[in-house]
Amino acid sequence: MTIRSIKAIAVFCGSNHGASEEFADGARALGRALGSQGITTVYGGTTKGLMGVVADAALEAGGKVHGVITEGLHQRGQSHSRLTRHEIAPTLRGRKERMVEIADAFIALPGGIGTIEELMVVWTMNQLSEIDKPVGLLNTADFFVAFLGFIDHMVVTKFLPAAHRHSMSVDANASALIDKLRRSARIDVPKWL
Repeated sequence: MTIRSIKAIAVFCGSNHGASEEFADGARALGRALGSQGITTVYGGTTKGLMGVVADAALEAGGKVHGVITEGLHQRGQSHSRLTRHEIAPTLRGRKERMVEIADAFIALPGGIGTIEELMVVWTMNQLSEIDKPVGLLNTADFFVAFLGFIDHMVVTKFLPAAHRHSMSVDANASALIDKLRRSARIDVPKWL
């Protein structure tokens, strides 16, 4: 089995904290794991919600954090001032493209529609062989259980090959998830059934 070299992971997560402190605990654990393992955290560049929590934890663990924020959010004063590197993208689309370019892998934490959209874009890009960068879900407090049930429904109803369902790594433990991403094998099954 080949072990991937992962130097930077893009983290997609909520700009809110969510209804439970467990979500912030998961974000902190991921930030600490990335920082302590020398993996650069790439994220949306703000101090808000879980985004700020994961960035702060990575910095406190001695890690590097690369923020890519939109011009609009930067103009509203939402840029994190303590990051290792800051970039300002003109648009949300540009921000996402830059994060995909920088990262070697992706992890989604609990979040809203932006988080899910970012996750689905990179998962689809892998499925279409536009990139070969593993995708994972940090399943804090079983946040993604219903989502994974919907993905399983796509498999049952023949809209998604089962191999692609299992191309996404899932774990509630941050370090275990990073290890799964390192060991992730490319899925070469065609998307068409």
